[in-house]
Amino acid sequence: MSAAATSVANPKTQSGSAASQPDTDKRRQILDGARDVFLASGFDGASMGEIAKAAGVSKGTLYVYFDSKDALFEALTTQEKRWLAEALFKLGSETSDVGSVLTQLGLTYLTEMSKPNHVSAIRMVIGATEKFPHLGRSFYEAGPACGIDRLTAYLDKQVAGGRLRAADTELAAKHFLHLCQAGLLTRLLFAAGDPPTEEQMKHQIAEAVRVFLAAYSS
Repeated sequence: MSAAATSVANPKTQSGSAASQPDTDKRRQILDGARDVFLASGFDGASMGEIAKAAGVSKGTLYVYFDSKDALFEALTTQEKRWLAEALFKLGSETSDVGSVLTQLGLTYLTEMSKPNHVSAIRMVIGATEKFPHLGRSFYEAGPACGIDRLTAYLDKQVAGGRLRAADTELAAKHFLHLCQAGLLTRLLFAAGDPPTEEQMKHQIAEAVRVFLAAYSS
């Protein structure tokens, strides 16, 4: 068989690790099935047979794309962390109204992060971090840390434009995100309460923006 034919037959030969493989319909189908199984059973409780069944593929097809449960889990967490950073931290730059931008960011952040599937995804990664510390680090770097970097860059522009006072903008970004959470997400992670209502989120974000601007407005 030619090298080209081998590459088509075995997607893993195209670009190295499973986490870096090109996105295809079949690969997404497998990852969707794996997400359901990992969220329901955790890493240790999940089996490749269960994942194949949930994805609607044969075990042979599953192993063509992912040669181990470890590789499949790493690919799934890579996909999840990229989505989180891109979905949560889209910052508008067309307005000089810092308060409105932060309000929209805060509402998006709290709405998305309090959804049951996102809470479950975070639990899934935390639960596997002891066995796979590199996955925990990479999830943090490409998810929360990436979001902090994006918010820091936005705050830097507002400082340069005179709308915010000079400050440690990375620390300010962390302050704002913690003000947005104010214990809500921690409570959800421990299953100690229901997701916040829309009114609760609006109130919490309004207070977060008010406190933040009181501290950092120029």
